[in-house]
Amino acid sequence: MSLVPRRLYLDNAATSFPKPPEVTTAMSRYAYECGASAGRGAYAEALASSRVLDSCRRAICKLINGPSPEHAIFTLNCTDALNLALKGLIDPLKTKQHVICTAGDHNSILRPLFAMRDYGYLDVTCVPIDTANGLVDVDDIRRAVRKETRLIALTHVSNVTGSVQPLREIGRLARELAVPFVVDAAQSIGHLSIDVDADCIDLLAAPGHKGLLGPLGTGFLYIRPGLEKMLRPLREGGTGSRSDEPTQPQLLPDKYEPGSVNAIGIAGLLAGIEYVLFETVEKLARHEASLVRTFIENLMGIDGLTYLGPQGVRDRIGVFSVLINGITPLELSKRLEDEFGLLTRSGLHCAPFVHQAFDTAQTGGATRLSFGPFVSRQDVKFAADALAQVTESIERGLPVSK
Repeated sequence: MSLVPRRLYLDNAATSFPKPPEVTTAMSRYAYECGASAGRGAYAEALASSRVLDSCRRAICKLINGPSPEHAIFTLNCTDALNLALKGLIDPLKTKQHVICTAGDHNSILRPLFAMRDYGYLDVTCVPIDTANGLVDVDDIRRAVRKETRLIALTHVSNVTGSVQPLREIGRLARELAVPFVVDAAQSIGHLSIDVDADCIDLLAAPGHKGLLGPLGTGFLYIRPGLEKMLRPLREGGTGSRSDEPTQPQLLPDKYEPGSVNAIGIAGLLAGIEYVLFETVEKLARHEASLVRTFIENLMGIDGLTYLGPQGVRDRIGVFSVLINGITPLELSKRLEDEFGLLTRSGLHCAPFVHQAFDTAQTGGATRLSFGPFVSRQDVKFAADALAQVTESIERGLPVSK
């Protein structure tokens, strides 16, 4: 491997890095000063652990305009939250149930739905995306709705194309039709403003470790008040409440949170959300838009290079999947790391239908660069220049020189 002057992390769509120092400080403080399990005692440390969880629920609601903190359910991650949302709304004892998803969705939506389809009690309609920009047509969703439709599921922002779907329009359609609306906010929360009320979101699933800048192994599902009457829990067990009863408590959040939660991770998540709230999502989004604009400007004129999704700043965030003629995505990622210290992700990105739509599935997908709040305009210029040098070297049949 060639020596490079630095390592530039551009895989924030997978997990954000670096984290604000407040995140690791909060986790360290929890480990050294608290260490207790929330709801499992009346001593000071156990009560302090409960306060961390309560504070994090309130911070989540402040971020997404959720009216009820106890409806913010902590989960293992966003995938776990989506499994609860999707499987909890579908009754495995009934037939002729129908759901709508999109070709822009991540496998965290697709796989639970298609598993239920394969078990024989669910029919799935996957509406297409526009192959020019990766966006869904709201009218396609309207046409797909049936009387037996149980939910509409949507990945808000693609982890492949960076395309921002028309969230509010789809949410209003779902509310108009009285169909529960499940949103995967893995790539949008912390990057874009989300208002569960104005966007008509019934169930919002999100990870803690991406745009919220918390640690891995954290996430949440926000449940619109009233929908808990429809949502079946997937697990049962100890909660520290109603311990005299052998059945799961129906009060929230205990109904969906059996077992000890990842309190040390939630302490870090709280610090990450507080950082986002202090900086404001609007400010972070403006910074990301400036990175997108700079990157696109510096990619212009590179013959032999293309990127998927919207070809401008509109309707996208800082997630770019690029292709260069004459080199596979895996080879491109390796060269970017070995020769320039750029850390990217190649492959299909757990979004098979997106790559099928863009005709990249059979050739190994694409090489993804994804930005975070600590990436600078100089960083994206450097990345664009690296892509230009690799492209030129391939065209000339020469190794890259730095």
